Formats: sequence, structure tokens, C-alpha cells
Amino acid sequence: MTSKIIADSCCDLSMQLQMDMNVDLVPFKITVENDTYIDDDNINTMKLLDAIKASSLVPKSSCPSPNDFLVSFKNAASDNTYVITISSFLSGAYNSAMTAKNMFTEISPNKSIHIFDSLSASTGEVLVALKLNECIKKDLSNIEIISTVTAFINDMKTFFILDSLDNLIKNGRISKLKGFIANILNIVPIMKAEGGVIDLHEKARGSKKAFHRLVEIIGENGTDFKDKTLCITHCNAQEKAESLKESISKTYNFKDILILETKGLSTMYAYDGGVIISF
Repeated sequence: MTSKIIADSCCDLSMQLQMDMNVDLVPFKITVENDTYIDDDNINTMKLLDAIKASSLVPKSSCPSPNDFLVSFKNAASDNTYVITISSFLSGAYNSAMTAKNMFTEISPNKSIHIFDSLSASTGEVLVALKLNECIKKDLSNIEIISTVTAFINDMKTFFILDSLDNLIKNGRISKLKGFIANILNIVPIMKAEGGVIDLHEKARGSKKAFHRLVEIIGENGTDFKDKTLCITHCNAQEKAESLKESISKTYNFKDILILETKGLSTMYAYDGGVIISF
């Protein structure tokens, strides 16, 4: 039985990991004023970031269509296809993938497709892809893979720190006045994804304190990490990510800690200096 992993492009795998695990990514589209960026391997995220900064308008994204997923399913030509999407509470990608699955099974009833709602994004999708790859390599059955990965998703934790509130203000998530006050007081929000929904976990005064708290928060959400991988993605913040990795490594016994760069969609939301972790 052959297996294939497909994800939307909010899954911030490096090109090397994509190749190593043979993962196909179905791209989002991002529009900034009159320019549209395809979130594939050719996207220039720094150019996208500059365009977002230069625009007073809210950048917009559109998820892959059912046909985009359907083409990917056909190209996969595998017995078992596993699909990972950004949280269904944040995007229509999950619904698009489900529609494509229904279309595909009508023409290929002997093929199995399972859609995993990651209940997360970015780092969360990366960890789900790694878990799927691990299960496939262990030659687990289709039922065992679905059960194992679903449990993994439900146990996974995602947190992120935004270096700038500008994009949240543009998107109307916080008022300009609140954003102004937060910037003046140097308030840094520590956000979380809980049950697939983005929420404020807590606020810290200054970036240094925020990252110190983030390391503490990891320990508040578990004790033994020796069999776990922690993933860090960053938007134009390599030094922050490296420093965070060092602090986590000194404090906890994770099996591995990965640092990856955000692709287009995650860049749009994390914005310049944003850092996301999942474990």
C-alpha cells in the first residue's frame, strides 16, 4: 500500500523536509492591494513583507479551491492519502479539502483520503506532517495512523509572539487606540491556538520578558518531552529563534528542536519579527 502526505501551504516545511518526506503543498494566494502572491516554493517572503508594510490596506488571503486539492489528489496516485490543513476555524482550506475528497472518491472509490484538521497552523502543521511520516515509516495500518495522528493533534500546543501589532490593527483585531497604548507601554502579547481558535494567553512588558515567559509556559504544559519534537518558525527573526531554541534546550529534554522560516501565509499573519512554536 502506498501513502502520500499533502498539506496546504500554511505548513511551513523547508524545501529539504518536503523532499525528504515527499510532501506536496497546495498553495494559498495572498493579495496586497493589486498584487497577488502564490504561496509556493517560488514566493519571496521578504518582498511580500515589504509590500504589506508599504500598504495601508489589509492583506487578504484565499485558500486553495476544491479543484486545487483534487488535482493534488490525482497527482498523488497513492492508495492512502493524508491531508493536513490549517485550523478549520481560521480558513476554508479544510472544507475545500473535504469537498475535493468527496469528488475524488466518486471517481476513485478504492483510494483512501483522510483530512486532518490541524487545529493549528505553521509549526503545528509541520509537527503533524512529521508525525504522519513517522507513522508511515513504521508501516502502521491506515486506521492506526488516523487514530495516532488525531490523538497527537488533540495533545499538541501552539503559542506565538508578535513583534509588531501593526497587522492586528490593520486587520481590525485590535483598535488603533489600544494598539497605540500597547506600543507606548511596550506590551507584547503571547498568543495561543486552543481548540483551533486564536486567543490571547497573556501579556508581557517587553520582548525579553515575553520570551522568558514563553519558555516557562512550555513547562506549564508538560514535564517529560524526551520523545517530543518542538518546532519554531519565525518571520525574519532568525536570531530570536536561535536564542529561543538555546533557552528551551537548556531547560527541557526535547528529542529535537527545529527552526524553520515562515512561508507566505504565515508571514502575512506572524508579520515581521513574529515567532511561533508548537510541541
